[in-house]
Amino acid sequence: MSTLTETSSATATDNSTYVDEAVVKKFIIATVVWGAVGMLVGVILALQLAWWPANLNLPFTTFGRLRPLHTNAVIFAFTGNFIFAGVYYSLPRLLKAPMLSKAISNFHFWGWQAIIVSAAITLPLGLTQGKEYAELIWPIDLAIAVVWVAFAINFFGAIAKRKVKHLYVAIWFYMSMVITIAVLHIFNSLALPATLTRSYPIYAGMTDALVQWWYGHNAVGFLLTTPILGLMYYFLPKSVNRPVYSYRLSIIHFWALVFIYIWAGPHHLLYSGLPDWAQTLGMVFSVALIAPSWGGMLNGLLTLRGAWDRLRTDPIVKFWAVAVSFYGMSTFEGPMMSIRAVNSLSHYTDWTIGHVHSGALGWVGMAAFAMLYYLVPRLWKSKLHSESLATTHFWLATIGIVLYIVSMWASGITQGLMWRAVDDAGQLQYGNFMDTVLQLMPFYWIRLIGGLMYLSGTLLMAWNLFKTATGAPSSAGASSATAK
Repeated sequence: MSTLTETSSATATDNSTYVDEAVVKKFIIATVVWGAVGMLVGVILALQLAWWPANLNLPFTTFGRLRPLHTNAVIFAFTGNFIFAGVYYSLPRLLKAPMLSKAISNFHFWGWQAIIVSAAITLPLGLTQGKEYAELIWPIDLAIAVVWVAFAINFFGAIAKRKVKHLYVAIWFYMSMVITIAVLHIFNSLALPATLTRSYPIYAGMTDALVQWWYGHNAVGFLLTTPILGLMYYFLPKSVNRPVYSYRLSIIHFWALVFIYIWAGPHHLLYSGLPDWAQTLGMVFSVALIAPSWGGMLNGLLTLRGAWDRLRTDPIVKFWAVAVSFYGMSTFEGPMMSIRAVNSLSHYTDWTIGHVHSGALGWVGMAAFAMLYYLVPRLWKSKLHSESLATTHFWLATIGIVLYIVSMWASGITQGLMWRAVDDAGQLQYGNFMDTVLQLMPFYWIRLIGGLMYLSGTLLMAWNLFKTATGAPSSAGASSATAK
């Protein structure tokens, strides 16, 4: 099966006429703004763990309230808007047909931003359902379902009126996101409202936990993984002007990934009341995820064959190379952490935090930056304001995330070993919780430094893209990569 002309090195036709550039621009602006906000809150949280007075002794600025705000901002605001920008740009070009309705596209944009603002108000007030990645109260959950269904209608409407027979592999990855996230969100959010701000889930006990982590892990799989892979299969070949290394591998990689991923959630419930067979099933499928995940990583890296020399000069290629590498690393680390023997050490520790951030900032963040640097000059018909600033951003982000995850690895392993340490009498060697906390403080300061570097890079990017959009390229560092 051959690659699609749109993504090959020889693009014969201009498909830009099908793209609603106005809505893509809106999603790009939202991506940059919410990304900066979400990462700023993350840095504040890192400071709070290293220096407790940063909690400010106010209920709505405490760690417990700001942490879900941070996760929701990075996952749904930053990543969500980044995905939508990429989909609304690439899908019409691949289908040679516009989206079903510009009105629905605009409803999708403004509805999604209203949901994000609602989350930013309710979470610091302590209004939450207490479920990881599903904290928002039921009226906002309902709004999410409405906006997502509108997006799905727009998405499949465009596919229905396409002018090409073949569906490029990126579209299959997008479809997996649209369908699976809808199912996950609806079933995990089923609840009985009691008041405007409080509800009771229809599930109870272990069933509630299982449904939650079926949702939680697959939210990572089908929002932070499959759509980003779809964007990789579009924007990486376009960025290096080369076809996908193996289109056949991309198809095999897709079907293997979506089949295996959906069963991996129980690895969050090892050593719990979940039946042993279900825990084992989750562990086995989690370990099996290495194969399709690395298939995607290798396909991405091998697509760069013949373009590695551009690593020296092209910041977009730098970002893609590191993003795909982090994808490979985090998709090896995750399955390893799902093995019972490893999980008994890593669970509840900072090691898990490091793993999540290697995926969210190393893979998703770097891919987002690559796409933004690719799209903004093309949409605003300008040259990149400064390639040197983009390169500086790359090094700040790369060094920052490495400092972050390495410090969390060290912190997490320290935690796990201290918690399980016993003396000759079988008593806990470190029975006081503070014994562990004090040992972690140096790692928390290193994490803060890493987070500050990553945030600084993001702010540099925001300035660079703003200057690019306003049409003021610098004479020293203007990009030669104009719209193709």
